[in-house]
Amino acid sequence: MMRVAVINGPNLNLLGKRQPEIYGTMTLAELEDAVGHWAEAMGIEIAFYQSNDESELVGHVQTSGGLDGVLLNAGGFTHTSVAIADAVASVEAPVVEVHLSDVDSRESFRRVSLIAPNAVYRISGRGPTGYRDALRYLVNRSRMPSTTIRYGPHPRNLADLRGPRDSGLVIVLVHGGYWYSGWDRDQLDSIAIDLAERGFATMNIGYRLSPPWPGSGHDVASALAHARTTAERIAVVGHSAGGYLSLWAHRRHPVDLCVGLAAVTDLSLADDVPAAEQIVAAGGPEKLEIPSDVVLFHGLDDTEVSSSHSTRGQDTSTVHMLEGVGHFDLVNPNRPHWEQVVSTLSVGLDA
Repeated sequence: MMRVAVINGPNLNLLGKRQPEIYGTMTLAELEDAVGHWAEAMGIEIAFYQSNDESELVGHVQTSGGLDGVLLNAGGFTHTSVAIADAVASVEAPVVEVHLSDVDSRESFRRVSLIAPNAVYRISGRGPTGYRDALRYLVNRSRMPSTTIRYGPHPRNLADLRGPRDSGLVIVLVHGGYWYSGWDRDQLDSIAIDLAERGFATMNIGYRLSPPWPGSGHDVASALAHARTTAERIAVVGHSAGGYLSLWAHRRHPVDLCVGLAAVTDLSLADDVPAAEQIVAAGGPEKLEIPSDVVLFHGLDDTEVSSSHSTRGQDTSTVHMLEGVGHFDLVNPNRPHWEQVVSTLSVGLDA
């Protein structure tokens, strides 16, 4: 069983009372209860710590060195404490930096993290579920480590490689999140690992989120071009907004197969998403063509992305509408529909 410490810093004891419009209404006790349930489901033993004192936090980090991982929300000390940053650098346990709010969209001083250079990953802006995602990241990292490469010049142009590199094929994975800055490639780690365990090489990419266009589209196109330098056969799999980017990039750097999982294909159906307006204003297509070489999967229980995004392609491409499947179920390899996705990839790549 994995052992993980969850360390919360100053003012986290005031959760539910302090600026709920930013940090939410969940109390620290309720957060710890939720994290405990998530950890139990993942087979993780959890120890919780919270302190408003810098020296105590340094001590908690130092004594976590023998654990399998640490979730650290250092609060305001994230931006000021060299001591805590040095403690993170001194321990062998992988540390994931976690924040409830989207610190990158707040005051400029919050965009500087002294901890990030020595953390293995950073998750912010997802509220309490960021802790769940951080736990899942540690589980996936332990299950199958990746090799991280840079495929372009932007700081977010990173890709995690898994699976055999000499097979002549690569599956490029493009995460969703409607271009909100809190989302990143860890969303697709679970399917990346599942595919790699089946013998596929995977390239799980990050891309620019702000402003969303044209940077994000060009990033995905660059990732496909990079993949082409090492593989003869390429598939791109995009989830949600990643589906939009995959379909758009595929028309510029054609691949052998393009698969959309709850793909966003019509930005007029996402008029409550700030990025949609910016993309169209910057010249991005409002409605994507869905050609015959695209396969779409969409859950009928999806409450995040309307199934209309996929059904509009039924006359031109292959569309699978799935009963009892929600938005994030589509990127869960433990759900029954996943075998259908894998079969589509196998046949499409003739693997």
